[in-house]
Amino acid sequence: MSRITRLRTIRIAERPNLIWLEIETDEGLVGLGESFRGAHAVEAVIHETVAPFLLGRDSRRIEAISRHLMTPYLGFHSASAEVRAASAVDLALWDLAGQRHGIPVHEALGGAVRTEVRAYNTCAGYAYNSGLSAGGGRRAVAAGEAMRGPYDDQIAFMSDAGKLAESLLSEGYTAMKIWPLDEYATASGGHLITLEDLKAGLEPFRKIRQAVGDRIEVMAELHSLWSAHAAIRICRALEDLGVFWAEDPIAKMDDARALADLRRQTRTPICGSETLGGSVPFRDLLAADALDIVMLDLAWCGGLTEGRKIAALAEAYAKPIAPHDCTGPVTLMAGLHLALHAPTAIFQEVVRATLATWYRELVTDLPVLRHGMVQAPTAPGLGTKLQDSVRTRPDAVIRESTPG
Repeated sequence: MSRITRLRTIRIAERPNLIWLEIETDEGLVGLGESFRGAHAVEAVIHETVAPFLLGRDSRRIEAISRHLMTPYLGFHSASAEVRAASAVDLALWDLAGQRHGIPVHEALGGAVRTEVRAYNTCAGYAYNSGLSAGGGRRAVAAGEAMRGPYDDQIAFMSDAGKLAESLLSEGYTAMKIWPLDEYATASGGHLITLEDLKAGLEPFRKIRQAVGDRIEVMAELHSLWSAHAAIRICRALEDLGVFWAEDPIAKMDDARALADLRRQTRTPICGSETLGGSVPFRDLLAADALDIVMLDLAWCGGLTEGRKIAALAEAYAKPIAPHDCTGPVTLMAGLHLALHAPTAIFQEVVRATLATWYRELVTDLPVLRHGMVQAPTAPGLGTKLQDSVRTRPDAVIRESTPG
């Protein structure tokens, strides 16, 4: 047996969207999980709903635990607080499984298909997606804002995208993702983009092509900000720029009919969606022929257990997958293990600004990149732990659940 004896959540005020979960067992092992957005809500679900069910159970029964937590009375088939909590639990259980057997998670999943996977750099900055702004934490860039360091890439793509592409190529990256069209959605609530705004939003893509030609792949992030009509106009305009994908182009990424209709009207490949929870929405999108590339976030979709089912669906439909991370370091490590294991994985998302700075302050180990390729971790489990200093921070909030 490997009985679960304690659940511990940790969050810090500096990164209010992030929450970590440590699961302890009577073997003396500690598994680490993570989720992102609505940390207070996830914390409540873990201690008030999950803990009474989980404490005392055998941590080796990952599939059974996942099935129970992924079918709550409310909150299933979405990235709800219930599913985000289930995701954190599942990542911690897989971490435990790898540690117990002394093998990395990609081996515990059934083995690696590849020993490295290509990275693309999401061109966020040092503070992107870390706060509690009205945009859910996505930090807007003011006109003329100065860069706060060499990797303030969101400011860079708005000011000189060509120079940014050259910088990325010099470090071995061969793919990048930008979102210069976001600022034009507010005026109409995403229902209309004018020709003037469209041309302005496409300019960074043109500067990249002018600077480096076809030596770098470019992804267009649309952040679910647009109606179908506006998204079609944007995706058609992107066709001649050779973008690798348009990501989350419409407001409701579980709307299989609308997304399939959009995909029929453009040659730009459609990618989606980190925002979906559980395998059923992905099944419906794939069955509707609505996606070219499957993106999933293991801290939101149900963890590795559900993630590999989504990957299997993608494989059955001959679609590539690309695990998401613009959120936290444990999610990044988990996504990497899936990207190494899943046959159709083509990319692992990274943010070089966070890899170089605050991710390092939170965990002991991060993925190793060589020439734009992310290397397979070799340590048991997920291959990383929280830094001891995280628990002793003055802004840390720690909550525990134990039997009785």
